[in-house]
Amino acid sequence: MLLAGPVQAAPKTLKAPPQTGVEIGFGVDGGELSLEAEQLLLSNGVPGELLVAQHLERIEALDPRLNAVLAVNPDARKIARALDAERKAGKVRGPLHGLPILIKDNIDTRDPMATTAGSLALKDNVTGRDAPLVARLRAAGMVVLGKANLSEWANIRSPRSTSGWSAVGGFTRNPYALDRSPCGSSSGSGVAVAAGLAPAAIGTETDGSITCPAAMNGLVGLKPTVGLVSRTHVVPISHSQDTAGPMTTTVRDAALLLTAMAGSDPADPATAEADARKADYAAALSKDALKGVTLAVARFYTGDSAKTDAVFEQALKDLQAQGATLVDVKAFDEGPVGRAEGVVLYTEFKADIAAYLASTDPDKVKPRTLADLIAFNAATPAETRWFGQESFEKAQASKSLTDPDYLKAKADAKRLAGPEGIDRILKETGAVAIIAPTTGPAWTIDPVNGDHYGGSATTLPAVAGYPHLTVPMGQVEGLPVGLSFIGPAWSEARLLSLGYAYEQATKRREPPVLKATVGP
Repeated sequence: MLLAGPVQAAPKTLKAPPQTGVEIGFGVDGGELSLEAEQLLLSNGVPGELLVAQHLERIEALDPRLNAVLAVNPDARKIARALDAERKAGKVRGPLHGLPILIKDNIDTRDPMATTAGSLALKDNVTGRDAPLVARLRAAGMVVLGKANLSEWANIRSPRSTSGWSAVGGFTRNPYALDRSPCGSSSGSGVAVAAGLAPAAIGTETDGSITCPAAMNGLVGLKPTVGLVSRTHVVPISHSQDTAGPMTTTVRDAALLLTAMAGSDPADPATAEADARKADYAAALSKDALKGVTLAVARFYTGDSAKTDAVFEQALKDLQAQGATLVDVKAFDEGPVGRAEGVVLYTEFKADIAAYLASTDPDKVKPRTLADLIAFNAATPAETRWFGQESFEKAQASKSLTDPDYLKAKADAKRLAGPEGIDRILKETGAVAIIAPTTGPAWTIDPVNGDHYGGSATTLPAVAGYPHLTVPMGQVEGLPVGLSFIGPAWSEARLLSLGYAYEQATKRREPPVLKATVGP
């Protein structure tokens, strides 16, 4: 929603949760507000403090039904007030000045909120420090509104986990149907933006944890190239695959956030190339980006959901209508990639989580190793109420980062997913990007049996460390599904522009309706 003229009134405030089946729009005309639209409100005289206050009211009204927000920032209004004063004095830091954002609760912020990763073991982990990616967003003028719920430990604790659940925050619920999964692990980030609790959020991904919840909540989600965004002071799984990225309602908003977030970090060697590779991603967007390009259609990611495939076929027609040439890729064996990935993730998690714990205050965080976390969970019934910690135990049994089996698996995974995977497909087809359905529609939440994942397009770009963008492509029975754009390393500008051209031509995103269920 963009206003054509000067603002005559402040945005409407939703005072109470709507009834089932009632749209949950937010804004001057009841419609959704993007970062870009909210900035227009600010530039037309609406105080940022009022905007922040109304998002906080919206969280209070809606979040009891969604469990998307673990904590609100008690300093948010004060920060917004200071940014209003800067604007009044003629200092505007840029297009994000004064805008609120939610941060996934495995990312440190200096605000008086704990970074818990959803675990009771970290419930007192108030670090007093900004992760560099948060510092960059803050320097751009953003207001940290609060911390978003997540799948506990970013879904690495058990293969029988239920996405969106954490011992600290409980079950996060999909706003399109409250009995459906939001996917994981950036579940709260996705749900909060979809429901208008914040105009944008930051998630993290190791394999699917930005792109899956973005797709299932009707959002744009970008997993950047590993190394474009700092991972310092982010609760880790794997230094080979972890990255933070934006989750928004529009491609332009994602581009604005990535422009602010990207950059090198001396404490994170993987970001050494970031400054040379980063760009003004919003300025590079073009509605004509699909004209004359070739896209590789990953047919090997279809077949799990006939209804999703039907939506995907329409997306292919839409891409062709915008001038793209499509080349089918019918087969690819991901099995060896997945097996090698497992060895890498378990081995790196054992080492990387110990390094993060060592950086915390021992008076606030008692566990110092993965073995300590396993013991804590075993002694804390609330942690193991719904599922166990088999993956923690498997990681604990792994060897060191110098182990030959780990080193071989790491090299094999990168080679199979990158040079012999994405890069080979692009070279053989002459394509600039791979497209696929991101995943199917949301499954029902099932704490007894755990998640019911179908197929997804997340593993190849996750293991290769390459960028992956998902954009809304429609719905299946009222549940959103996304279209993936996957490219080579450092191709964020191209992918965002392709996604923008598709988004602008189709406008497939539809705001959620708080329904109890999809079925009768």
